[in-house]
Amino acid sequence: MIEAKIHSIRMSLVTQHRVVILKEVSAERYLPIWIGAYEADAIAVELQDVSVARPLTHDLLRSIIGELGATVTRILVNDLHDDTFYARIVMDVNGRHVEVDSRPSDAIALAVRVKSSIFVDEAVMDKAGVLLDADGNSKPTTTGTTTSGSTGERTKVDDEKLAVFRDFINSLDIDDLGKPKDD
Repeated sequence: MIEAKIHSIRMSLVTQHRVVILKEVSAERYLPIWIGAYEADAIAVELQDVSVARPLTHDLLRSIIGELGATVTRILVNDLHDDTFYARIVMDVNGRHVEVDSRPSDAIALAVRVKSSIFVDEAVMDKAGVLLDADGNSKPTTTGTTTSGSTGERTKVDDEKLAVFRDFINSLDIDDLGKPKDD
């Protein structure tokens, strides 16, 4: 597992699509994940400490988890299959380890509310992670680990499928991507 943090949430001015960009904590790889507008807003509201009149869905989920005596220990972006990312919400429920399937956007929106760590499976980062060149354009990583655990080259088919992500990232205004943020 690779620890990651939310680097930014971006929106394409052309297509209005949103992407949450996770950054590997101990390296310079980024993982762009397309998310819906509502989920992007839910993440941004919490990150920017914006108060809302009524609880959002992820606030409700946080309250329910707390009332049931559970604690979110981490979220894990654990798979990428047919251009769809998958995640797990990992919880401790009265000493019992529980994992719940989730969309990454919902898991991340919950993670920012409960201040839990975000992890990415190595195979997912190897398959979809990007590095930035000197101009701020994304380029794929070249080797990776397959889901079976063996190391190998990312295939040409994988690169073609992920090209839409790279094209989207390259269309964003990300001049400040990779520069330290004031926390």
